[in-house]
Amino acid sequence: MAVLPCAGTSVALCGVQPQSMLSVSIASKSFARLPRVIRPRGFASSCSSFFSQQSFYTLYHMRSSSGNFHHRRGSRLIVRAESDFYSILGVSKNASKSEIKSAYRKLARSYHPDVNKEPGAEQKFKDISNAYEVLSDDEKRSIYDRYGEAGLKGAGMGGQGDFSSPFDIFESLFDMGGRGGMGGRGSRNMATEGEDQGYNLVLNFKEAVFGAEKEIEITKLDTCKTCDGSGAKPGTTSSRCTACGGQGQVISSARTPLGVFQQVSTCPSCDGSGEISTPCDACKGDGRVRKSKKVSLKVPAGVDSGSRLRVRSEGNAGRRGGPPGDLFVMIDVLPDPVLKRDDTNILYTCKISYLDAILGTTVKVPTVDGTVDLKIPSGTQPGTTLVMAKKGVPLLNKSNKRGDQLVRVQVEIPKRVSGEEKKLIEELSNLKKGKVASSAR
Repeated sequence: MAVLPCAGTSVALCGVQPQSMLSVSIASKSFARLPRVIRPRGFASSCSSFFSQQSFYTLYHMRSSSGNFHHRRGSRLIVRAESDFYSILGVSKNASKSEIKSAYRKLARSYHPDVNKEPGAEQKFKDISNAYEVLSDDEKRSIYDRYGEAGLKGAGMGGQGDFSSPFDIFESLFDMGGRGGMGGRGSRNMATEGEDQGYNLVLNFKEAVFGAEKEIEITKLDTCKTCDGSGAKPGTTSSRCTACGGQGQVISSARTPLGVFQQVSTCPSCDGSGEISTPCDACKGDGRVRKSKKVSLKVPAGVDSGSRLRVRSEGNAGRRGGPPGDLFVMIDVLPDPVLKRDDTNILYTCKISYLDAILGTTVKVPTVDGTVDLKIPSGTQPGTTLVMAKKGVPLLNKSNKRGDQLVRVQVEIPKRVSGEEKKLIEELSNLKKGKVASSAR
């Protein structure tokens, strides 16, 4: 690299090929002196696709055409030329097709993003694929040798940022086909799985506790019988999509001061199939039609609100022969007016009189199994919880194990009593006081 001084301005020259890089450092002097240093005929040849003498005149006149053009002391103006595809692959300009192919295979394996996790590996892999795409094609290579990348773009063959998917090139060369290659990438027209479907199922309290068999009706996309899922009208043949070249994806690029940004999206013309065909009249080219179907469900014991059941292969049909999705049934349980649920336990509140609390009694308690007699022992205190073992909810997927029913005893104290009741209560109170006095002596 040579550095040419010009007063306070230095110009770094990194070669004169179309693929070279020019770095111009501006120190302190006027930018107007730059063209007098870099105008010699020997700097840029007439066949250069990036710089010519006229290019520097244009660069020079930018200052006069833009009133707000300024530069700061010590700033750097960096102008990058196009990539050298031969250097990227590490081959000479006279390399044969076999040498180019061999170099690509070796580099592609080393820099594939699924193998090489180093920063910049994926971009390097894309650059390698772009270089191979051009140099492996005789027509593109001839145009590139004469005019560089600008010639390719001008010929409508794709310029920087307009190449095919690098993963498609890799897969085609390594014979990975629609089965997918490293990282599971495959052909863009491969079969795709259908979407999952959802359904909300409402159960009553006992159905959730003990399980139930239900029949539901759903609406889903099923394979079109007219075209057998191909989406093409019977009797017609499909052709390769010209918009994406049969890849099923299109790449759009935008040039910014920071570089070229690429975005890969599904081809809108062929919907990602890579083929164009006359659409089927029944399914309008989708390969699927909406139909209603009845599905039988076996709800296991112990489900609760928020539980989710999965019914395999009852979702939407797949595209191009892909497997169907699944049906997910969301459970919603209606509350019981008397019994409450706490995980696998059932809660119930029992009300008894203060006399029953003192003397003890037997009460009838509702459970999910029916009404059951529960013995209240004498002297039961308010707020006492009695356990009815194995009267709760079965454990999910373990129906032989159950929770308990917890009975909370609530003692009712009367606000008003009759005269006779009051007299008896007072006698009982005096009797209690007399026993206390006797024991104190």
